[in-house]
Amino acid sequence: MAKTQPRRGKPKDQGRKVRKKVSILDSEGVEYVDWKDVNLLRRFVSDRAKIRARRVSGNDTQQQREIARAIKNAREMALIPYTSRVTTQRGRRGDRDGDDRRGPRRESRGPESGERSSGEEFTPVESDETSVDTGVDEAAAVVTTDQDAGAEETS
Repeated sequence: MAKTQPRRGKPKDQGRKVRKKVSILDSEGVEYVDWKDVNLLRRFVSDRAKIRARRVSGNDTQQQREIARAIKNAREMALIPYTSRVTTQRGRRGDRDGDDRRGPRRESRGPESGERSSGEEFTPVESDETSVDTGVDEAAAVVTTDQDAGAEETS
């Protein structure tokens, strides 16, 4: 004979009546879900631009299908974003008083930070003038201007 083990946790039925959520579509009397109605569709989208589930929004199956289709069409037409980037603050898990147990941070990180991996040193060329490559040879340009000047003097 198998022994039954005692149940852990709370029993499922605690005498509390679960009230079904009322859909926004039913409460406002919306009969047709239009993909151009961005204000209505944003109510069914989370802050990360995910479509809310039926149990969260209170829609029935048909309404949820219409809402999902309208949101997808609105996304395609660029009325609603596909994703919303949520920026989170990345911090260290250490103390907040600035006590860093890892020691000082190194300045150079290797070849990926722009450093040369071979023994060559990179020295930038410094110039006083800012030159723009126009595609015209400067020597030829000077010669033509001198010829033009001589032609004007003889005329």
